Amino acid sequence: MSRRLAPLTLDNLSDLPSTCRRCVTWELDPLAAKQARQAGDTGFEKEAWISGTLLEWGSCGRVAYVDDQPAGFVTYAPPALVPRALEFPTSPVSGDAVLLMTARVLPQFAGAGLARMLLQATAKDLSRRGVRALEAFGLTAGGGMSADPRHEDKEQASCLVPADLLTAVGFKTVRQHHRFPRLRLELKTAISWREDVELALEQILGTVRLPALSGTSIAR
Repeated sequence: MSRRLAPLTLDNLSDLPSTCRRCVTWELDPLAAKQARQAGDTGFEKEAWISGTLLEWGSCGRVAYVDDQPAGFVTYAPPALVPRALEFPTSPVSGDAVLLMTARVLPQFAGAGLARMLLQATAKDLSRRGVRALEAFGLTAGGGMSADPRHEDKEQASCLVPADLLTAVGFKTVRQHHRFPRLRLELKTAISWREDVELALEQILGTVRLPALSGTSIAR
């Protein structure tokens, strides 16, 4: 099984699940998103947002492939480019952080480590660009949107990353909330942790690798 990541662009936007490539929950403010859905223009608005963000800021996502089949994706951007970023009770995102918008692994590829791989690739990309941290609005278990008048659309719930997934890959809660906690990942810590773990694995494997397995690679 081969795994690879590619930057999200207009060329591979079609590799996202159909509901995701037409979703504009993050990309438009609530009123504009509602109007776009009513007009059937969400796909166009999604493309316009990605195009504008790529031109203004640069890479804003990664797509994971397993044996060349789309398996998951992640999107992120500065909160100033994400109209919905101010709509949460735990807003705003810290001034030194980029917002993790959506991260998803398709069900048939769950358990293969793709979520961690996507978030680690995001951390490396942002760290190279001088960003200090990644923040996200998590969704707690059972934390549906309907009780909050600012989040009436149930579609929005599927766009949030579960809070327990975020904590599992190293995020820490910086502002608690019973449904929408804001969590933060220090990129310097995340990168150094990954390198330390990889070094330890290499050292362990170097002491136990048999000659017949010398060409075997370990998927992390």
